[in-house]
Amino acid sequence: TSNLGGGEITEMMQGGMGFIQPADKPAASLDQKVERTAVEAARRKFAPEFMNRLDKVVVFHPLRRQQLEQVLEIELAQVQDRVLETAKGQFLFRVTQPGRDFLLQEGTDQRYGARHLKRAIERHVVYPLANLLATEQVHLGDLICIDWDNEQDRLTFVREGENLALPARKPEPAPAAKAAGARNGKSADAPNATPSPEPSPRLAR
Repeated sequence: TSNLGGGEITEMMQGGMGFIQPADKPAASLDQKVERTAVEAARRKFAPEFMNRLDKVVVFHPLRRQQLEQVLEIELAQVQDRVLETAKGQFLFRVTQPGRDFLLQEGTDQRYGARHLKRAIERHVVYPLANLLATEQVHLGDLICIDWDNEQDRLTFVREGENLALPARKPEPAPAAKAAGARNGKSADAPNATPSPEPSPRLAR
């Protein structure tokens, strides 16, 4: 892999002024320019003998807004799954469009795509939610709305609902059989222990 032509492609995507201008640049035409720029940069860098040995040149196209939003949706869904799979403190949350815009701004870059999006979600969503749970400000069955506050210049976390019906927890996979002993050169599997039921968390209001 190589980042040949990366600077030229970034300038092309941002219109040379640091601002993305998707409305002014048709997707098909821009993709062709990106591919042509990358291939030309490779030809300038590598000898013709080396280029002739390549079966194919694959050009990385920067992620567009719609694709970045899809990545964000997947990452937020994974965070929600983590919350619902906990033994206690299960709750729901939703992120408004202004909140999503902030996360995309913090976690994506035209040069690096969505590489830092997971870190931004951990820092701005997961850690604050964990703090609310640790301080008992969020409870079982709550619905938390995460929004962007322009006046405070930060994300806000507001309880929108209480005692909501939660999706059923995913069944945990059976523990792998473990060797308990050996007799005549053969291993014996340990019996599966029946886990004791966990006490239901109490609602503190």
